[in-house]
Amino acid sequence: MQRIKSLMTRQGLKSPPESLSDVGAIESLRVPGKEEFRELREQPSDPQAEQELINSIEQVYFSTDSFDIVKYELEKLPPVLNLQELEEYRDKLKQQQAAELERVTSLQTGLQLAAVICTNGRRHLNIAKEGFTQASLGLLANQRKRQLLIGLLKSLRTIKTLQRTDVRLSEMLEEEDYPGAIQLCLECQKAASTFKHYSCISELNSKLQDTLEQIEEQLDVALSKICKNFDINHYTKVQQAYRLLGKTQTAMDQLHMHFTQAIHNTVFQVVLGYVELCAGNTDTKFQKLQYKDLCTHVTPDSYIPCLADLCKALWEVMLSYYRTMEWHEKHDSEDTTSASEGSNMVGTEETNFDRGYIKKKLEHGLTRIWQDVQLKVKTYLLGTDLSIFKYDDFIFVLDIISRLMQVGEEFCGSKSEVLQESIRKQSVNYFKNYHRTRLDELRMFLENETWELCPVKSNFSILQLHYESDEQEKSAYQEYDSDSDVPEELKQDYVDEQTGDAPVKSVSRETLKSRKKSDYSLNKVNAPILTNTTLNVIRLVGKYMQMMNILKPIAFDVIHFMSQLFDYYLYAIYTFFGRNDSLESTGLGLSSSRLRTTLNRIQESLIDLEVSADPTATLTAAEERKEKVPSPHLSHLVVLTFGDTLYGLAERVVATESLVFLAEQFEFLQPHLDAVMPAVKKPFLQQFYSQTVSTASELRKPIYWIVAGKAIDYEQMLLLMANVKWDVKEIMSQHNIYVDALLKEFEQFNTRLNEVSKRVRIPLPVSNILWEHCIRLANRTIVEGYANVKKCSNEGRALMQLDFQQFLMKLEKLTDIRPIPDKEFVETYIKAYYLTENDMERWIKEHREYSTKQLTNLVNVCLGSHINKKARQKLLSAIDDIDRPKR
Repeated sequence: MQRIKSLMTRQGLKSPPESLSDVGAIESLRVPGKEEFRELREQPSDPQAEQELINSIEQVYFSTDSFDIVKYELEKLPPVLNLQELEEYRDKLKQQQAAELERVTSLQTGLQLAAVICTNGRRHLNIAKEGFTQASLGLLANQRKRQLLIGLLKSLRTIKTLQRTDVRLSEMLEEEDYPGAIQLCLECQKAASTFKHYSCISELNSKLQDTLEQIEEQLDVALSKICKNFDINHYTKVQQAYRLLGKTQTAMDQLHMHFTQAIHNTVFQVVLGYVELCAGNTDTKFQKLQYKDLCTHVTPDSYIPCLADLCKALWEVMLSYYRTMEWHEKHDSEDTTSASEGSNMVGTEETNFDRGYIKKKLEHGLTRIWQDVQLKVKTYLLGTDLSIFKYDDFIFVLDIISRLMQVGEEFCGSKSEVLQESIRKQSVNYFKNYHRTRLDELRMFLENETWELCPVKSNFSILQLHYESDEQEKSAYQEYDSDSDVPEELKQDYVDEQTGDAPVKSVSRETLKSRKKSDYSLNKVNAPILTNTTLNVIRLVGKYMQMMNILKPIAFDVIHFMSQLFDYYLYAIYTFFGRNDSLESTGLGLSSSRLRTTLNRIQESLIDLEVSADPTATLTAAEERKEKVPSPHLSHLVVLTFGDTLYGLAERVVATESLVFLAEQFEFLQPHLDAVMPAVKKPFLQQFYSQTVSTASELRKPIYWIVAGKAIDYEQMLLLMANVKWDVKEIMSQHNIYVDALLKEFEQFNTRLNEVSKRVRIPLPVSNILWEHCIRLANRTIVEGYANVKKCSNEGRALMQLDFQQFLMKLEKLTDIRPIPDKEFVETYIKAYYLTENDMERWIKEHREYSTKQLTNLVNVCLGSHINKKARQKLLSAIDDIDRPKR
């Protein structure tokens, strides 16, 4: 504006009027220079170019009125003038002036028009003022008053209705019509806000606000009832009410708080009820206890019923939560469908946000609710020492918790780590005590066991004791009645009515003789050989299997304890019937390195060899001793010194074969145990089977070797052989009497074996081992007898061969074992007498199975016949070289 004023002044124009009073001056304005700038105006006008032209005017032209333009331009002229440049510069100045004047002219026209409008407005106002009368204004005032009175009447009627809403709201709340009550209250509040200028309404508005808060409190109480007993109609009303309040998110937050509180209140009330019931008084001290402390007051008798009710009550809370989720999933899908048909995008976005919040809250709540349940049950579980419980009761506790964990997995997909850890602790603690008691019982069983045969069905296995009742278990025992009092004629044929087995004919002596006594089991069916102690171990294994299936987290502990049952049984059999330090000195390898390793491991890890506890022992050592069991002692009723009974062969057979049967049952269980064993612990199971279970049958050799060592009078045979003259000069045709004596011993052994078989079935492997041991010992005794000979001729060696062949011929009629054990051992020794010096030296180096005494005697006897003293010394040196590493 300042630039325009300056320019108008320089062009002889007046400034724009400052007010409407100056409008007259505008009419006298004249725009000079029209002729001068006509040519410039007739040129096409470009607004942008015109604006640029104006902007190019130097700012100094608009500075002050006293500015001398002519002087300014002259001073700018260069010293040497150029006509063409001057004309171009003049034209530029004219264009700038014309553009600026064009804008001034436009402004002048606008001001003239504004002056005219203002003049007309003043004229019309004067006319209106003169046209209206006082009467007309009075009429309008009465009409306005009438309208105000009509509005007032309507307001009074509305206020009267608002005053009567209290009764209706109370009725709705009693009927639990929360949505209707809230809707009515909100409408009343809206109406009351319209008439808030009335003094009576302000009091009513405050009352409505209190009523609304009261409704919210009752609504929260109604929401809490959902946690224990979900009712779809009730919950629908509650959700509609919260939606009207616009507090669906708040409702969901409150709901989760109520569920948390419901879990706490539920478990507390259940446990409190049982504690007070068992206490038998109305003392309120229990109500003041914390839940953790309250759980310690539950008695063992009420523990299981309380646990069952506790889990059931928690299940009901979880069920209510699950149904709450189902309700929201169903209504969310309905709301989504209805929202897609609507057009209110703002409301839809807000609803979708609430729905997403609720969905996430409910999904997160699943894990939170189950976590709270686990913690409450864990507290209850750890509040009582379950190690004092009976086995069946403890299994029942595990079963309840196992079912609860299944509910948890279905509820939220949880693996129930909290419950698993707590039940694992209780289970390991219980099972350690339980297993220790069972080991002590097993020791008692073993020490009182007389190793009598316990009759069972021929198809008996561990499956008939696993998970079965006592009645079913009893039916597995007796396959046939004791026939000790039954006349012989009634024993000829019989049919097992229980099993339906084919008739088994009794066997005559001739038949028995034709069978060559290889299997002394023909008087009874081939039922398993086991004892009451064996059955007890199998029962325990069944219980351990049940525990393992119910509680897989401690599967390794259970299997480890189960292996200790087998270990202790095996160690007891070895201790009772197989321990003999002289066995190892025979060099026959009766106990394999694997068996010796197993026995040493069992003795170190399981057997308590100390008589009394050392008071100076460390705590760790004391704890280790708690897990060990004293070595069992054989019952004094078991006699192993009578030759007529083959030194307790019947008891040895029952004991050893019961162990073999037990090993077979463990072999049967291996796939089941492997299936539940943790992967990192499977090497233990594999080692147990390969190093322990498989060695059960290996105990036969050392146990039956003791019988074989006493069944034949080997010392008497050595004495008889010592009386034989071996340096005879003629070839004899009659064998020596020691052969007959030895064969008589074997016949007596066979007779006693038959007598024992009437008491207990002797399996073929057992009879074979017994015969093998006896024959092997006899043959080695024969070699030992030959090694005691001081002088022997070639005819004497021939007599030795004759004696041995006679022994073999008679022996083969008593047994069907082929080949005869250690036959080559005797024959090779006899034939070595005929070897030359070089051949004998090589023979000595190759046959290290003979003792130093036997080799030395062989060399000494050959001296003088075909070996000189030098050769003798050489051969003795070779024998000494062989014997040196053994020392």
